Amino acid sequence: MAPAEAAWPGRRFTAFGCYVLASAALNTVWEVAQLPLYTLWNTTFRTIFIALLHCTAGDVVIAVSALAAAVLLTRSWNWPFVGRLRVAITAVAIGVAYTLYSEHVNTAIRGTWTYSDLMPVVPWLGIGLSPLVQWIVVPSLALAAAARGGAARRCETDKRLSASRGSRAIGGTHLDGRP
Repeated sequence: MAPAEAAWPGRRFTAFGCYVLASAALNTVWEVAQLPLYTLWNTTFRTIFIALLHCTAGDVVIAVSALAAAVLLTRSWNWPFVGRLRVAITAVAIGVAYTLYSEHVNTAIRGTWTYSDLMPVVPWLGIGLSPLVQWIVVPSLALAAAARGGAARRCETDKRLSASRGSRAIGGTHLDGRP
C-alpha cells in the first residue's frame, strides 16, 4: 500500500471527528437558543440542564446515524473526499425526516414536550419550525467543518510525505517530476 493510500483512513477519521465535535457544539448552541420556544423554559434550572444534556446527546446520535446511513445509501466509501455533496444532501434529508417523525410523535402523540406560544409552527405539519431549521443548518455546517478537517489533515499528511521523500511537492507533483 502506498503511503498516501495508507493515510486515507486517518484523514477520514479526522473528518468524522470534526463532524462529531462540530455537531455537538452547534447542537448545544441551538438547543440553548431555542429553549424559550418550549414550555420546558418555565421549569427549574436542573430540569432544563438535564433536558439540554439529553437533547444534545440525542442530536449527536441522530447526526452520526444520519451520516453513517448517508454514506451507506450513497455508497460514498471515500467520504469526505468523494461524494461529499451527495452524502450531505442525504444526511440532511435523513435528519429532517427523523425530526418530522420525532416532533410529531413527541408533541402530538406522547406529549413528551410542548411548544410555547413563541414557537412558530408549520401549519400543515403541526410541528415547530425551529427543529426543522436546526436539521438543515446544523448538519450542513458540521459537514462543512468535517470537509475542512479532512482537507487540513490531508494537507498535513501530504506535507509529511513530501518531506520524507526529500523534495517539495507542488499540486501533488514533486519538483523532480515524481508523482
